[in-house]
Amino acid sequence: MNPYIACCGLDCEKCEARIATINNDNALREKVAKEWSELNKVEITPQMINCTGCRIEGAKTPFCQSLCPIRKCANSKGYETCGNCSEMEHCDKLSMVTSNNKQTLSNLRVK
Repeated sequence: MNPYIACCGLDCEKCEARIATINNDNALREKVAKEWSELNKVEITPQMINCTGCRIEGAKTPFCQSLCPIRKCANSKGYETCGNCSEMEHCDKLSMVTSNNKQTLSNLRVK
Protein backbone atom coordinates (compact mmCIF):
# COMPACT_ATOMS: atom_id res chain seq x y z
CA MET A 1 0.00 0.00 0.00
CA ASN A 2 1.08 3.54 -0.71
CA PRO A 3 2.97 4.64 2.44
CA TYR A 4 1.39 8.09 2.20
CA ILE A 5 -2.09 6.70 2.81
CA ALA A 6 -2.82 7.31 6.49
CA CYS A 7 -4.33 4.70 8.80
CA CYS A 8 -7.73 6.34 8.15
CA GLY A 9 -7.33 6.47 4.36
CA LEU A 10 -6.50 10.16 4.02
CA ASP A 11 -3.78 10.89 1.47
CA CYS A 12 -0.91 12.51 3.38
CA GLU A 13 0.72 13.65 0.13
CA LYS A 14 -2.20 16.07 -0.30
CA CYS A 15 -2.24 17.25 3.32
CA GLU A 16 -1.27 20.89 3.74
CA ALA A 17 0.45 20.14 7.05
CA ARG A 18 2.79 17.72 5.28
CA ILE A 19 3.30 20.12 2.37
CA ALA A 20 4.16 22.93 4.82
CA THR A 21 6.59 20.62 6.62
CA ILE A 22 8.49 19.34 3.59
CA ASN A 23 8.67 22.83 2.07
CA ASN A 24 9.33 24.57 5.40
CA ASP A 25 6.52 26.94 4.48
CA ASN A 26 5.66 29.04 7.53
CA ALA A 27 2.91 30.97 5.75
CA LEU A 28 1.16 27.69 4.95
CA ARG A 29 1.67 26.52 8.55
CA GLU A 30 -0.09 29.68 9.75
CA LYS A 31 -2.95 29.15 7.29
CA VAL A 32 -3.42 25.50 8.31
CA ALA A 33 -3.21 26.30 12.03
CA LYS A 34 -5.92 28.96 11.65
CA GLU A 35 -8.21 26.68 9.60
CA TRP A 36 -7.75 23.67 11.90
CA SER A 37 -8.26 25.82 15.00
CA GLU A 38 -11.60 27.03 13.66
CA LEU A 39 -12.65 23.60 12.42
CA ASN A 40 -11.76 21.78 15.65
CA LYS A 41 -12.61 24.59 18.07
CA VAL A 42 -9.23 24.24 19.78
CA GLU A 43 -6.07 26.34 19.59
CA ILE A 44 -3.61 24.95 17.08
CA THR A 45 -0.43 26.93 16.62
CA PRO A 46 1.76 27.09 13.50
CA GLN A 47 4.51 25.34 15.52
CA MET A 48 2.21 22.30 15.77
CA ILE A 49 1.99 22.03 12.00
CA ASN A 50 4.88 19.66 11.40
CA CYS A 51 4.10 16.27 9.92
CA THR A 52 5.79 14.00 7.41
CA GLY A 53 2.80 11.65 7.22
CA CYS A 54 0.84 9.30 9.46
CA ARG A 55 2.81 6.20 8.54
CA ILE A 56 6.08 7.85 7.49
CA GLU A 57 9.02 8.17 9.89
CA GLY A 58 9.45 11.68 11.19
CA ALA A 59 7.46 14.52 12.68
CA LYS A 60 3.75 14.25 13.44
CA THR A 61 1.21 16.83 14.52
CA PRO A 62 0.28 16.40 18.21
CA PHE A 63 -3.10 14.98 17.18
CA CYS A 64 -1.66 12.44 14.76
CA GLN A 65 1.16 11.48 17.09
CA SER A 66 -0.79 10.67 20.22
CA LEU A 67 -4.47 11.65 20.10
CA CYS A 68 -5.94 10.18 16.89
CA PRO A 69 -8.26 7.32 17.92
CA ILE A 70 -8.09 5.79 14.44
CA ARG A 71 -4.28 5.63 14.34
CA LYS A 72 -4.19 4.34 17.93
CA CYS A 73 -6.64 1.57 17.09
CA ALA A 74 -4.86 0.46 13.90
CA ASN A 75 -1.49 0.47 15.67
CA SER A 76 -2.84 -1.47 18.67
CA LYS A 77 -4.12 -4.17 16.31
CA GLY A 78 -0.86 -4.23 14.37
CA TYR A 79 -2.54 -3.05 11.17
CA GLU A 80 -0.81 -0.95 8.55
CA THR A 81 -4.13 0.84 7.92
CA CYS A 82 -7.80 0.34 8.69
CA GLY A 83 -7.97 -1.41 5.31
CA ASN A 84 -6.62 -4.50 7.07
CA CYS A 85 -9.48 -4.55 9.57
CA SER A 86 -12.63 -6.64 9.03
CA GLU A 87 -14.63 -3.97 10.91
CA MET A 88 -13.65 -1.16 8.52
CA GLU A 89 -17.03 -0.79 6.80
CA HIS A 90 -18.93 -0.35 10.09
CA CYS A 91 -16.38 1.34 12.36
CA ASP A 92 -17.61 4.39 14.29
CA LYS A 93 -14.05 5.71 14.75
CA LEU A 94 -13.26 5.48 11.05
CA SER A 95 -16.58 7.02 10.06
CA MET A 96 -15.35 10.31 11.57
CA VAL A 97 -13.23 10.56 8.41
CA THR A 98 -15.04 8.42 5.83
CA SER A 99 -18.38 10.18 6.32
CA ASN A 100 -16.76 13.43 5.14
CA ASN A 101 -14.40 12.02 2.52
CA LYS A 102 -15.55 9.06 0.42
CA GLN A 103 -12.12 8.75 -1.26
CA THR A 104 -10.69 7.47 2.02
CA LEU A 105 -12.56 4.15 1.76
CA SER A 106 -11.30 3.70 -1.80
CA ASN A 107 -7.78 4.42 -0.60
CA LEU A 108 -8.13 1.80 2.14
CA ARG A 109 -9.49 -0.85 -0.22
CA VAL A 110 -6.36 -0.73 -2.41
CA LYS A 111 -3.98 -3.47 -1.35
